[in-house]
This record gives sequence, structure tokens and C-alpha cells, in this order.
Amino acid sequence: MDMARVIGTVVCTIKDDTLKGTTLLLVQPVTPRGTPQGRPLVAVDSVGSGVGETVFYVTGREASFAFLPASVVADVSIVGIVDSVSHLS
Repeated sequence: MDMARVIGTVVCTIKDDTLKGTTLLLVQPVTPRGTPQGRPLVAVDSVGSGVGETVFYVTGREASFAFLPASVVADVSIVGIVDSVSHLS
């Protein structure tokens, strides 16, 4: 799992049937300290997150697992909303 900040929404009037009823969000991957890293990604939201929130996301085959038993075409899925992060150092 990796962390990201939700920076926007994605609206598609036509999409794969398995994505109907899902929310697509634009996420910016971040370091544990909240510094942006890499390019923004489009993610399927499985937890009801919104713009401005920090979230956990998964990629690859595991991204579709958040929607089981439904079969969803997803390469990036938001699977958790981060409440807080504690730094040990």
C-alpha cells in the first residue's frame, strides 16, 4: 500500500460496464511526510474518500480485490482513508 492525497475527481460519461456506479478520483502519491512524489494517478474509490483527504491505495491485480465479489477493471484502488501519521524520528 502507498499513500496519496486526493486532488480531484474524474468524470466519464462512457466507461467500462464494471466501473458503473464507482467513483474515479485523481490522486497524487505522497511520502509518509506528505511530500508529493511521482505523477498523479486515476484511482477507483472503494471507501468514500474525497478531495483533500490522504488515502491508502493499491496497484496492480490487488486493486480489483477491494470490490470482490464484483469484478471491477481497476489498476489503482483507494482502500483506506488516513486519519493520522506518527513519525518516530
